[in-house]
Amino acid sequence: MQPFKSFTGLVAPMDRANVDTDQVIPKQFLKAVVRSGLGKGLFYDWRNQPDKDYVLDQPRFKGASILVARANFGCGSSREHAVWALADFGFKVVIAPSFADIFRNNCLKNGVLAIVLKPEEVEAIFQAIKQHEGYSLTVDLAAQKASDQFGWSAHFDIDPFAKKCLLEGLDDVALTLVHEKDIAAYEAAHPLPYRL
Repeated sequence: MQPFKSFTGLVAPMDRANVDTDQVIPKQFLKAVVRSGLGKGLFYDWRNQPDKDYVLDQPRFKGASILVARANFGCGSSREHAVWALADFGFKVVIAPSFADIFRNNCLKNGVLAIVLKPEEVEAIFQAIKQHEGYSLTVDLAAQKASDQFGWSAHFDIDPFAKKCLLEGLDDVALTLVHEKDIAAYEAAHPLPYRL
């Protein structure tokens, strides 16, 4: 996992509540056991309607790295593929008034920052997207702040341990490897009575 750096990114709107993981990445893409390539399946059913110009397919949102959505984003099944698809598509941050707990934890464990803001703060972002072509936000994880170039800003909370892991790029494996010398010392002091 790469360390999360403060950055400025284009914002794409997902003006829906209760977006479930079955819509984020439909079941036919769950055969994959690798994280790469899943971006093509992101919101597949919504993006492949012939009579719709889906938001993520609009030229003005090409290259967006921040997704803003309504309440209860990531509900439904606990599929980690949903976060993998978002990350593979290029999203580093998802902002919503609330998230399903498992989805939010999956985000944090995979280097995607899930930011909870007040509904009125989320609404301000949606309105700014309508008013400003190419609307972007700067996300400063160390300061726990999201801001734009027009003077708007909002503070967000994050668990200190999750914040440390994101800032240092530590997933579960990397957290274990931080203690590699201690593990090796323990194994040397406690040899197996037999070898397999």
